[in-house]
Amino acid sequence: MNGGIAIALNMFELNDLKFIVADDTPADDYYSLVMAAGKSGSCKMLEPFEPPGPPPSKKSRKGRNQEKLHGSTAIPEAEVMEQDIWKEFPEDLLEAVIARLPIASFFRFRSVCRKWNSLLESQSFSQRCAEIPQGNTWFYAFTHDNVNSGTMYYDPSMRKWHHPAYRPTKMIALPVASAGGLVCFLDIGHRKFYVCNPLTRSFKELPTGSVKVWSRIAVGMTLNGNSTTGGYKVMWVGRDGEYEVYDSVKNSWSRPGSMPSNIKVPLSLNFLSQAVSVDNTLCFMRSDPEGIVSYNMDTGVCKQFIIPAPLHLSDHSLAECKGRIMLVGLLTKNAATCVCIWELQKMTLLWKEVDRMPNVWCLEFYGKHVRMTCSGNEGLLMLQMRSRQMNRLVTYNVMSREWLKVPGCVVPRGRKQQRVACCIAFNPCLTATA
Repeated sequence: MNGGIAIALNMFELNDLKFIVADDTPADDYYSLVMAAGKSGSCKMLEPFEPPGPPPSKKSRKGRNQEKLHGSTAIPEAEVMEQDIWKEFPEDLLEAVIARLPIASFFRFRSVCRKWNSLLESQSFSQRCAEIPQGNTWFYAFTHDNVNSGTMYYDPSMRKWHHPAYRPTKMIALPVASAGGLVCFLDIGHRKFYVCNPLTRSFKELPTGSVKVWSRIAVGMTLNGNSTTGGYKVMWVGRDGEYEVYDSVKNSWSRPGSMPSNIKVPLSLNFLSQAVSVDNTLCFMRSDPEGIVSYNMDTGVCKQFIIPAPLHLSDHSLAECKGRIMLVGLLTKNAATCVCIWELQKMTLLWKEVDRMPNVWCLEFYGKHVRMTCSGNEGLLMLQMRSRQMNRLVTYNVMSREWLKVPGCVVPRGRKQQRVACCIAFNPCLTATA
């Protein structure tokens, strides 16, 4: 089976799913051919002189390719892929090959034929994909200019933006949480929640909860297990301590209880910080007092941890990496601004600085009123620094401590560089269903 997969992968080009044909034989052996003919005496006389004709016109790449395929240099019959053979290609081998394709090729894969598009609903194909390790973190984003229609995905491993022609809802809804390849949206009226898989267009509008939400809320999302097959949960928390939990298995909202009396309300939640999940426990950042409010989605236990914030800190956000809770924020003193990374020490409940943005990059912020937002998942963060004169996107890898600038985003058939309005990290997964 592994040998068949290797053969099939060699016959598929992973980038654009085109069959590979043999390279054309070189056509510059004319001189050696004439010399050989002269030695053997086969060239007895010269051809009559003819005046040169007009210079050959430049042909398009498509025309040159057609000449290569249909010209005198024909492909040997043994190299031609017989349709009668390939139409009987084993289904299980085809699914195994497609399941191993890069996620980026999925946008072209769906448009090949109806049969390939229907694989997404195949149980056997889902099992094949489940056997493949999860891919790298991607970022779902939309711009100020296309808040209603323009969505983009950024692939940090390829450092490339993708522009699928799909948006989960026509309403203005902001991405607020993600888990297992699914993204949760909340409309700007705080009245409706949506969950969708940005890659497969699996979409669901969640039922209305029992509490009318009129103010800003913090939202978190977790899985019931290691994949979406066991369902997922969505939780929102308000400033006065009210909260609700949605269970996709029951398809309903519930109010498990209220905040314990030892947790001070109002919560003064940091709405710029997205909730992070550690061992199925959601962590929300709060102030007054500074610290973290956690909620275990399995047991329903809510706790509060008082954690002093670093001095001169602003625009900070929580992040997570392999069970470690991280803090990302701006340190501003006088006219100097720097981006710092801290890790929470579980024994002392104090933040310990572990890294800083390179000083050369921080000099660009000198004297400017810089604001920052952060989104991340599994140790890969995207930071957006903006001011009146600047809009900079940077990724940071917690494990390798690598800082990279994100290339500018230009929509197809456009020239203007887009300004990202909002983004959220998610793990691209073909089998996750809302």
